[in-house]
Amino acid sequence: MSKAHTIDSLGTLVRLRSTEVERLQADLAKQEATRQRFQTSVARLTDLAVGSGPSGKLALSPALAVNCGNYKQAVFELADSHRTDLQLHEANMEVSQRKLTQAWTRRELLGKVLAQEEIAFAREQDRAQRKREDEIATQSWLAGRAD
Repeated sequence: MSKAHTIDSLGTLVRLRSTEVERLQADLAKQEATRQRFQTSVARLTDLAVGSGPSGKLALSPALAVNCGNYKQAVFELADSHRTDLQLHEANMEVSQRKLTQAWTRRELLGKVLAQEEIAFAREQDRAQRKREDEIATQSWLAGRAD
């Protein structure tokens, strides 16, 4: 395989890895937005349950006090459920962050290999050009000497 073909192939791989990194970054951004929604939801549910007032102080009706207590209990259970979901989601985000870091590392390593190959190819091209120029100069010198 020629150097130019190797460089083209490496360039393609770097572009593919860059696309993968961008996709993982977008996925992680979506997950962060979901995490923010979970946090907001948990805070609102907690505020809702606390803000509904104490259920024991509703002296007007025992049924109303029971209803208020059941409501608060249901809201607290929903908030706990959201907290559990949030913890699972954050664990998934950590896995996604590791995947992103690994993909970024692979892209950077391929980028460095590509840069090294390009430098080596440029050196090789420069060496070949100098060799051609030296041959032309030698031929010109020999032709001038023969005259």
